[in-house]
Amino acid sequence: MSTVGKRGASTPWELTRSGDRISFIYLERCILHREDNAITAEDADGTIHIPSATIGTLLLGPGTRVTHQAMSVLGDSGAGVVWVGEQGVRFYSGGRSLTRSSALVEAQATKWANRRTRLEVARAMYRMRFPDEDPSALTRQELLGREGRRVKDCYKREAARVGLPWHGRRYVPGEFDSGDPANQAITAATQCMYGIAQTTVAALGCASGLGFVHSGHELSFVLDIADLYKAEIAIPVAMETAAESAEDVGSRTRRAIRDRVNETGLLNRCVSDIKNLLLDEPDDDPTGDPTDRVTLQSDHGIEIESGYNLAEEPW
Repeated sequence: MSTVGKRGASTPWELTRSGDRISFIYLERCILHREDNAITAEDADGTIHIPSATIGTLLLGPGTRVTHQAMSVLGDSGAGVVWVGEQGVRFYSGGRSLTRSSALVEAQATKWANRRTRLEVARAMYRMRFPDEDPSALTRQELLGREGRRVKDCYKREAARVGLPWHGRRYVPGEFDSGDPANQAITAATQCMYGIAQTTVAALGCASGLGFVHSGHELSFVLDIADLYKAEIAIPVAMETAAESAEDVGSRTRRAIRDRVNETGLLNRCVSDIKNLLLDEPDDDPTGDPTDRVTLQSDHGIEIESGYNLAEEPW
């Protein structure tokens, strides 16, 4: 019988299309191994088999142990692997991206490199956050000012809704306990949203440092994406949690965010929003192509096929 190590790697044409895969699978407190071309997840309740080629990105939560052979078949199948906190709340480390195509990161870099398109994406992000307002004529300074006012209003509105006193946003980096319960809850919720955004950005193969609103940090694009859901999810959940009790507000907020993320299907929405922001034709998603397509850059923006010697070609 052939051993696992002697089996040949699957060709891209044999793999399941990314669009036909399960976008994300989350596992925790189990041991992951390989049986034939399936991933096995074993815990006290038994063992389940997951065909590796059906996985888009595997999220490994707390208490998971994974074998070398399991990682081998995941890599062979083109699946991404990301180590996260409980229920995918925090991002710790990532393997390869969900796609073999560089189309999404190239689209991101192209829009980022041009000041006009960079501003257009920033306006689109503002429109996603506040759909009742048209930002198409706003400058960057105007965008930042209006965003600041909208977020401040959101803090006040949500605090009033749950009957919580609000004295303004106060956050000292590294000093979580220095804030009141409301501020502690907002800090915890915001950190969770950063983890969720970073998980998605890494899974899609985007460049985390190329932001359209934030700049100068390795996670600028992650901060951009996390802010899309701040007024809708992070702030309301934080205020509700702080209003219930001041005890253990940090961990309770993280669990509440986890539950709201699962209820709203935020991970899949995050994927869709990123593609809508970066791709001119999101429905014609080039990242869904499962084949390995490597081209060479030529003059005048022309791409030519690779894989053969071009020394004799008349350029």
